[in-house]
Amino acid sequence: MQKIKTFFIGSYEELKKVVWPSRKEVISHTIIVIISTAVSMAIIAAIDFGLFNLVQLMIQGK
Repeated sequence: MQKIKTFFIGSYEELKKVVWPSRKEVISHTIIVIISTAVSMAIIAAIDFGLFNLVQLMIQGK
């Protein structure tokens, strides 16, 4: 039981040392992640569309 108590006390002490980001930083980083995800999605979709059409052309023989 003492080991569990020591673990939680140590965890609490470590949490007090954490430097949490400000609200402005969180919003900024969230926007960056959303934009990066959208750009990546658009690039992958364009590649997928192009490869799909290329395979269709090869299959149809036109």
